[in-house]
Amino acid sequence: MLHQNALDGQLADLIGNAGVLLFYLVVWGLVLVGTALFVGAFVPFITGDSLLFASGIVAAGASGVDIAVLALGTGIAAFAGDQVAFVLGRRLGRPYLQRHGGRRTQALIAKTEWFYRTFGWWSVVVARFVPWARVFVPVIAGVAGMRYWRFVTANLVGTLVWAVGITVAGYFAASIPAVRMVTYAVAVVCIIASVVAGIRAWRIDRRERASALAGAETAEGDTAHGTAGA
Repeated sequence: MLHQNALDGQLADLIGNAGVLLFYLVVWGLVLVGTALFVGAFVPFITGDSLLFASGIVAAGASGVDIAVLALGTGIAAFAGDQVAFVLGRRLGRPYLQRHGGRRTQALIAKTEWFYRTFGWWSVVVARFVPWARVFVPVIAGVAGMRYWRFVTANLVGTLVWAVGITVAGYFAASIPAVRMVTYAVAVVCIIASVVAGIRAWRIDRRERASALAGAETAEGDTAHGTAGA
């Protein structure tokens, strides 16, 4: 009887541990394929910030889920996903992007190329917080020939701030009510920073378009003058 009870207890522990392991694998797997396999382009909210924050909240309330293991694994998955996308872009080039998705995806890719040209190294970090950019910036960086170690450093910073940071923020927001206000404050700062970055990018784009238009008009005028002189 005692042996049976011990066996039942071990079986219950095994099932419980399997559930925790499955939880880890689902979260890590979604984060990994979000960028490595372009899944984030179609289900951005399932593979993005909401997933990370929610997983941290679950870790605070679920028995057996270790926030350190969860955050570390999420960081590794996020880093690996971007590395895979970068290598694919570097080795397969622009044709690789052209084979993925329809008009909407191609429009997002064009937007991401401009985003990368505008922000360079920082685009890899900032992109973590922008659903469409998070998916395409790593592969665009590879296509553009960004130096490998520059991408690695940007990817590492983005991973720590986004994957690890948001997961841990969710954990503390759930386990320590006083931290919720801090979390909301950080979210507001991130939103404001995103708006400022967007305005800056819009102004740069306007200047570039105005410059290109002025150059085209000058070239057209020179051509017309040359024709008239002939």
